[in-house]
Amino acid sequence: MASTTSKIGHGLAKGLGIKLDYRDETGNNKLSRGESVFSVTSADSYQEEEPTSAEWLASIWPSKQDTWRYIRNLFPFTHWITRYNLQWLYGDLVAGITIGAVVVPQSMAYARLAALPVEYGLYSSFMGVLIYWFFATSKDITIGPVAVMSTLVGDIVLEAGRTNPEIAPQDIAIALAVLVGGIVTGLGLLRLGWIVDLISLPAISAFMTGSAISIAVGQVRDLMGITLSKGSTRDEPYKVIIHTLQGLPSTSLDAALGLTALTMLYLIRSGFNYLARKQPHRRRLWFFCNTLRTAFVILLYTLISWACHRYLPDRSSYSATELTRWKILGPVPRGFTHAAVPKMNSTIINLFTSQLPVSVIVLLIEHISIAKSFGRVNNYTINPSQELVAIGVTNLLAPFLGGYPATGSFSRTAIKSKAGVRTPLAGVITAVVVLLAIYALTVVFFYIPNSALSAVIIHAVGDLITPPNTVYQFWKISPLEALVFLLGVFVTVFSSIEDGIYVTVSCSFGIFLFRVFKAQGRFLGRVQIHSVVGDHVLDETRTTSRKPNNDPNNSTRNIYLPISHADGSNPSLDVNHPHPGVFIYRFSEGYNYPNANHYLDYMVEVIFKETQRTDPATYGRLGDRPWNDPGPRRGKTAPNDSHKPTLKAIILDFSSVNNVDVTSVQHLIDVRNQLDRHAAPDTVQWHFASINNRWTKRALVNAGFGYPTPHGDGGFHRWKPIFSVADMGGAQSAAAAAETELNSRHLRREHTRDIEDGTQRQDFQPVPQTVSGGDDFEAEIVKSSAYSTAPANNNIAVVAGLNRPFFHLDLTSAVESAINNIEVLAPARPTDDASSEDQGNDGKDTPATS
Repeated sequence: MASTTSKIGHGLAKGLGIKLDYRDETGNNKLSRGESVFSVTSADSYQEEEPTSAEWLASIWPSKQDTWRYIRNLFPFTHWITRYNLQWLYGDLVAGITIGAVVVPQSMAYARLAALPVEYGLYSSFMGVLIYWFFATSKDITIGPVAVMSTLVGDIVLEAGRTNPEIAPQDIAIALAVLVGGIVTGLGLLRLGWIVDLISLPAISAFMTGSAISIAVGQVRDLMGITLSKGSTRDEPYKVIIHTLQGLPSTSLDAALGLTALTMLYLIRSGFNYLARKQPHRRRLWFFCNTLRTAFVILLYTLISWACHRYLPDRSSYSATELTRWKILGPVPRGFTHAAVPKMNSTIINLFTSQLPVSVIVLLIEHISIAKSFGRVNNYTINPSQELVAIGVTNLLAPFLGGYPATGSFSRTAIKSKAGVRTPLAGVITAVVVLLAIYALTVVFFYIPNSALSAVIIHAVGDLITPPNTVYQFWKISPLEALVFLLGVFVTVFSSIEDGIYVTVSCSFGIFLFRVFKAQGRFLGRVQIHSVVGDHVLDETRTTSRKPNNDPNNSTRNIYLPISHADGSNPSLDVNHPHPGVFIYRFSEGYNYPNANHYLDYMVEVIFKETQRTDPATYGRLGDRPWNDPGPRRGKTAPNDSHKPTLKAIILDFSSVNNVDVTSVQHLIDVRNQLDRHAAPDTVQWHFASINNRWTKRALVNAGFGYPTPHGDGGFHRWKPIFSVADMGGAQSAAAAAETELNSRHLRREHTRDIEDGTQRQDFQPVPQTVSGGDDFEAEIVKSSAYSTAPANNNIAVVAGLNRPFFHLDLTSAVESAINNIEVLAPARPTDDASSEDQGNDGKDTPATS
C-alpha cells in the first residue's frame, strides 16, 4: 500500500499535469504477436535502477566521518608528526640550513623589487617558512618573497604613491597581502583548488619567461650604476632596454661589483656542475657548495664594501650612504620593529582593487605549478586545495609582523628538494636561520652593495626563462599553444606582466572553448583484424578453439575505425558501415550544450547524403514538399537514390561522454524526430554503447532512448534483445577452481569404480543447473551452445539491466543488436505477417547472447 507521502506526491503531480508514468520502456503493456517477452517482469534477472535526487544529495552531503576528515586534513602534519624520527631530522636540518643561507639574501633583494625596505623581505620569508608547515602537503616547496610577485607589489606601491603619497608603501603592500590571503584561503576552504587547472602550462611558461625578462631588464640599471635620463625601470621592458642603452655613458663604479658578482655566480655554478659530473661519488658535496654560491658572493662583496667604507661616521641613518663609492643597502633595523595590526581601510584597498585578480593568479599559479612538479618528481601527490589554504593563511598572518605577499619559490624549492628534505618541518629550521639574521646580522647588511643584490636577482630569474628546446617541444605537441606562449612573452615585453597574464590565460581558455564547441564527431566502420607473429598471420583455425579470452592465439577480432581515416589509420583499408543503413557515430570531446548542434548537424548531413527515403512517395504533391527540400527543377527528374540504403539504426558511441544536459538531450530528441520522418513509415532504432554514467542513462531513458522506439500505432515492431552475460564467479575465480577440482575428483571416483566393476568407463559430463520452468531467460542461457561447456552450478548473470536493451557495454554488442533487429524486422512487414510463425516458441523470439 502506498505511503501517505507517495499519495500526496501523486496527487500534486496529477493536479499539476505531471506525467509520472509517461513511458513504458520495453512495451511490456503493449506486446504484439512475435515480440520478445523477456522483460523486467518476466525474467528473474538484473534490473538497472535509476539514480534519484535523494541518492545524489546523500552522496554530496558530508557525514560525520567526512566532517572529521575535512577538519583533520586542514592540518596535514597530524598524519606524520607522531612518526617523526632522527633520520628525518637530519635531512630537514641540512635542507633547512641550506635554504636559510639562500633565502636571506634573496628576500632582501626581492624586497627592493617590491619598492620596500629590505627588512620586509626578511619578515615575509620568516613567516612563510614558519607557518607553511602546519598546512603543507608538499615537503619541498618554500614560501617567501619571489621575484614576480615582488615586482607586481612594487608596481602597485609605486602607482599608489603617485596618487596618494601620504600613504606609506608598506601599508599598501601589507593590506594587499591580507586581501589576497583571505581570497586564497576561502578558495582553499571551499576545496576549489581545481581552478588552477584552467591555466595551461604554455600560459604559465609564457608568464614566467616574460616576467623573468622584464625583471632582469629592470635590474640592469642598478647592476651597472646607470642614471636614467628619462623613464624608470617600471616602464614597459622594451622602453627600459632603450633607456638603459641611452644611459650607458653614465655607468658608475657599481658596474665593477655588479658585473663581476654576476659573472662569479655563473662561474661557480658551472664549475660545481662540472665537478659533479666528473666526480659522481662527490656529487652531494659539490651540490651543497653550489647552493651556497649566493651567500658566498654576498658575503664576499659585503666584506669588500666594508673594507672600503669602514670609516663611515654613522651607520644608523641613510645619510651615511651618500658618502659611499657605490650604492649600498644602508641601515636595516634589528628585530621585528614594524610588527603591528595591518591598516585596512577603503582608501588603501581602492588603490589596488583592480590589481587583485592578477595578484591572486600569480599567487596561485606559481605555488601550485611548482608544488605539483616537485611532487611528481619526488613521487608524492599534493592537495591543491590544501595548498591554497597554506599560502592563504601564510599571507593572512605574515602582515602582523610586516610581511608582504609571498608564495612558492622555484629556485629555493629546487635547492630544498636536492638537499634531501624529508618533511615540511624543515621550514622551521629555515625560520630559525632567518630569525638569527634578523637579530644578529643587520649590522653586516648595512654594507651590502646594491649592484650585488641586482646580480643575485638577475641570476635567480634566469632560471625562470623557458629554454628554446622546451618551446620547440610545445610546437611539436601543439602548434597553437606554442603560439600562445610566444604571444604571452611578446605582450609581457612590450606591455606589462599583468597584460601578459591576462592574454595567455584568455587565449588558452579560448582554444579550449573552441575545441569544445567545434568538437568533431566521426562515423566508424567495422574492420576485421588478425594478430601477426613474425611474418605470418596466426592460424585462423586456432581462434575457433575453446580457450580463455586472454589467449593471444585468439587473434581474429573486430575493431571500429573512422571511415574517414582521420585517426591516421592506413587509408588503403576498406572501412565501411557495419550494415546497410546502420551508422556508428562517435563523440570526441563529450556531449553537452556547447557542441550538441555541431555534432548532430554533421551527423544528420552525412546520413541524409548516404541514405534514401524509405518511402520515396512521401510527398504526393509538389506543394507538400518543405521549402528547404524543394526537389528537382521543373522538367528535371529527381536524382536516382535507389542504390542507397534506407536508414535503419544509429549507434552512438558514448565512451567519451560523462554527462549530458537538457539542451543536448533535446537536440537528440529533435534529431530522432527528424530522422524518423526521413525513414517513415519505419522508425530508426537508437543504440548507445559505453555509457559510463548512471545519470546519463537516466537522462536518455527519460527522453525515450534505451529501448525500442514505439511504432506509429503506439506499439512496437518485433524486436530481438541481445544481452551481455557473464559467469557470476568468473572463469578464474576460486569458485570455478574449486568446482573444477570437484569434477576431477568425481571423474577419478567414477573411473576407479568402473575398473573395479569391470565396466566400461564413460566420460564425465557436468550436468547443467536445473532451472525453474518460469525462468525462461536463464533456461535459454543454460541451453545455449555458447555456454554448453560451462562448469556445473556456474550461474550466469546479465551484466546490464534488461529494462535497457539498447544500452550496450561496447560497440560489438551494439552492432550485433542493431543488425539482428533489422533482420527480425524485415519479415515483420505487413506483406509478410505469416513469417512470424516461423520464429518458433509460439511466436516468441529467443534472446541471443554476446
